[in-house]
Amino acid sequence: MPKFLNPFEKPAYLEQALFLYTKYSKFLDDDYARNGMSIYDYFVNLIKHTSPFFYVIVENDEVCGFVYLSNIIGDNNRLHCAELTTCFDKRYWGSYTKMCAIIFLNFCFEVCGFEKIKVLVYPDNVRTKALMNYMGFKKEGLLKGETLRNNKLQDIEVYACRKAEK
Repeated sequence: MPKFLNPFEKPAYLEQALFLYTKYSKFLDDDYARNGMSIYDYFVNLIKHTSPFFYVIVENDEVCGFVYLSNIIGDNNRLHCAELTTCFDKRYWGSYTKMCAIIFLNFCFEVCGFEKIKVLVYPDNVRTKALMNYMGFKKEGLLKGETLRNNKLQDIEVYACRKAEK
């Protein structure tokens, strides 16, 4: 059963998560993300900025992936919406990723009280789009030329799931 843990709990967790981020950052970030920072500094800042909603997903003391919430809308009394980002080692793609998605969405809706979770996806990220479809996310829009990736204009697709729909 996966465990969702703080990446600073063990140095190996941070190291393994950083390795995954480095490997898959082209699916996670645009050209503006690091803004001249080293990968390590950017990643540690990302964890600190999204804490307490950044988790490494651990199975048998090995990091399988990570997940975090950003751009949170709400206040101290009520959380309304957040953007979800996730990254998994290729060995865990498929049914394991789906199981983790179910667990984490239940946590977001039932424990944290979010009303809506959204995911921003590059159109060529077919695995994430398939997972969003499986989880009941609906495409809410297409942001044309939203950012630059590899120095080219990049569209972003927006998918969302509401607590009331779960």
